[in-house]
Parts: sequence; C-alpha cells; structure tokens
Amino acid sequence: MSDIYEALAVPSRRTILDALHEKDGQTLFELCSRLTMKYGMGLSRQAISQHLEVLESAGLVRTKREGRYKFHYLDVSPLNEIAKRWSK
Repeated sequence: MSDIYEALAVPSRRTILDALHEKDGQTLFELCSRLTMKYGMGLSRQAISQHLEVLESAGLVRTKREGRYKFHYLDVSPLNEIAKRWSK
C-alpha cells in the first residue's frame, strides 16, 4: 500500500496517470508526445520510462506487449481498494 502513496506523491506520475486516463493503451512514444504537447512536460523519454516503472510496480499501470510495442494501461483497482477501506 505504501508503494501506491509513494507513486502518487510525484506530480509527474499523476500527470502520466491523467494522460492514460484520457487515452488508455499508449506506447512510450505516444505518452512522451502527449505529455509534451498537452501538458508541457519537459521530461526525457528515459525519465518517463522510469516513472512508468514505479507506477507499474505500485500496480497503477499494467503493460501488454504486442510485437515490438509495449502498451501502457491505467489500473485503478489499487485506488478502489483504498477507497473501499476508508468507506467502511
């Protein structure tokens, strides 16, 4: 559970999750383009990739490989578990 809080503590990671919420199933290239064009983020491709790894290890992003492409998907189930815990 603490991994989720640590992952969400960084504003850039929350922006990545927002971008995946808008359009799920993006490649790293698509995410980098969207984050630069729509959100004005000046992060390198490597930095975005590292943020995605943290989000994936926290369970907030899942990936699927198709050929040479790796698609990233938002997974809100860990957030739903937190909300359930506090709504009892």
